[in-house]
Amino acid sequence: MTVKDLVKPPVLLSEEALQRRVRELGQEITAHYQDHDGQLVVVAILKGSFLFAADLIRAVDLDLAVEFLGLRSYGAGTESSGVVQITYDLTTPVTDRDVLIVEDIVDTGLSMRYLLENLATRHPRSVKLCSLLHKPARTRAAVPIDFLGFTIEDRFVVGYGLDYAERYRNLPYLGVLGE
Repeated sequence: MTVKDLVKPPVLLSEEALQRRVRELGQEITAHYQDHDGQLVVVAILKGSFLFAADLIRAVDLDLAVEFLGLRSYGAGTESSGVVQITYDLTTPVTDRDVLIVEDIVDTGLSMRYLLENLATRHPRSVKLCSLLHKPARTRAAVPIDFLGFTIEDRFVVGYGLDYAERYRNLPYLGVLGE
């Protein structure tokens, strides 16, 4: 089955709107870290942020390193379980380094709260969060989002890296599942 065979969800955010906002976020991040000494460590949260992170780091005009960290709280459903599992950990230390977490979506905030607490034990110089999406209606644990792409309503979105049961990640836009 190809993506052409799937029932494509209606567009919430077009490819053009996504790319425009990613460029703007890249400029904001570049300006924020411009005077920081040392190399910025971008931590892309797998799996959902990989497309966003790839586009974002190309829009950031700074010396940076890229790390990946896998988190899971959804499984195959559309509701967060609230139980966070690290599925892939960092391969290099972040002690005394500036860390920028790149996430696809912050909805309940539980995964990010867990990750921020976990990273704090690794003694980074600073930790900032960049999220493509924020769904405030689902917040159960407020976390600071330093760089935000879009705020959305409480709808299950797919595409541009976000999935439903490992499907729809390769859509170039964000669509709403079940509409």
